[in-house]
Amino acid sequence: MFALGRLIVIGFVVLSIIYVALSFYSRSVRRRKLNEEWVEEGMTGDQDSWVEQGLKDYDGSLRRKLLLGVYVVPTLVVVVIIYLTNFA
Repeated sequence: MFALGRLIVIGFVVLSIIYVALSFYSRSVRRRKLNEEWVEEGMTGDQDSWVEQGLKDYDGSLRRKLLLGVYVVPTLVVVVIIYLTNFA
């Protein structure tokens, strides 16, 4: 039982680090795309507030929520491996 607890804790920490890194990377890519879109379309006004509004829209998007798959997919794989190893 101790080994399973250690696997869960270490797995959660590792997956959390991966999630945070992917989250920062995804947000920076979105910010860069918003800045490029501003320049390409030759928009006028306050660029920073337009980019911030775009990032607020991104925060509520499906793409942002899909990053939570970082927790779901590896957990399901480990559960299936443990099941197949013990009961199949």
